[in-house]
Amino acid sequence: MPIESGSPGHAAARRPGDDKLKLRPYTAADEDAAIELWRRTWAQHYPHLDFNKRVDWWRTRWRSELVPVARIVLAETGGALAGFVTVDPKTKYLDQIVVAPEQWGAGVALALLEEAKRLSPAGLELLVNKDNFRAVRFYEKHGFVYAGEDKNPVSGIAVNRMAWRAHA
Repeated sequence: MPIESGSPGHAAARRPGDDKLKLRPYTAADEDAAIELWRRTWAQHYPHLDFNKRVDWWRTRWRSELVPVARIVLAETGGALAGFVTVDPKTKYLDQIVVAPEQWGAGVALALLEEAKRLSPAGLELLVNKDNFRAVRFYEKHGFVYAGEDKNPVSGIAVNRMAWRAHA
């Protein structure tokens, strides 16, 4: 018989279903874990860049540009952070979908994208690096269309502007 985590003396036991994906709102206590996941994910995707040097910049951007305006939703599996999405429903801008590399292909990104669409039902816009083919394909597969070219305002790297609109 499994021991429930609420049983006296067995607080570390896990309940059935703990490994299911759960979405929840961001809190200030999540900042360090979110920033580390952001760094680790980008380092996996672009191993030739030193993202350790960007942590302070990310933290400043997180606190000054994202937290004040974006709705931030975290995805967890087994109590661990698996990803997050940041979306500003007023501007329809989806700034980040970040998924832990070990969760790539496990449905976390889709769950976060569906949450972004729920938070901004009138539509979404985003910028994605042109060389991030995996992300471009993902967005196209889920209803986003190419809406022009742009440059990342920080790095100057060429990006695609993509947009999604709900169907009436």
